[in-house]
Amino acid sequence: MTQIIVLPHQELCPEGAVIEGEPGSTICETLLENDILIEHACEQSCACTTCHVVVREGFNSLDPSEEEEDDLLDKAWGLEPNSRLSCQAVIKETPLVIEIPKYTINMAKEGGGRK
Repeated sequence: MTQIIVLPHQELCPEGAVIEGEPGSTICETLLENDILIEHACEQSCACTTCHVVVREGFNSLDPSEEEEDDLLDKAWGLEPNSRLSCQAVIKETPLVIEIPKYTINMAKEGGGRK
C-alpha cells in the first residue's frame, strides 16, 4: 500500500487525511474508497476536469499524462505544472501529497461548475 496525504479541503476533507492506496489504482478511486468524495462527473472516463488534483509531492513517480488528459487539464480551474486528473493518475509505490483545488469546472454539463 502507498501512503497518500490529502491536504485539507474546506468541503471534502476539512482536516486533511492520510490514506493508503493500492498501487495500480488511480488517485480518484483511492479517494472515493476512503470517503473523500471528490467530484468525478464523467465517471472517471477522462472527459471532464472535476477530479483535478495538484500533486504536491511524488509527482515525478506518476506516469506522464497522455495528450487527452493534457487537453482537458488546460481547461481546469487553478491549473499548475503538477496538476493531474485524479482518474488518470495511477498510484505506484512512492508516497504522494495531493491538494484538491478549491473549485472545479464541470465540463460534462454546459455552464457547470461548483464553488
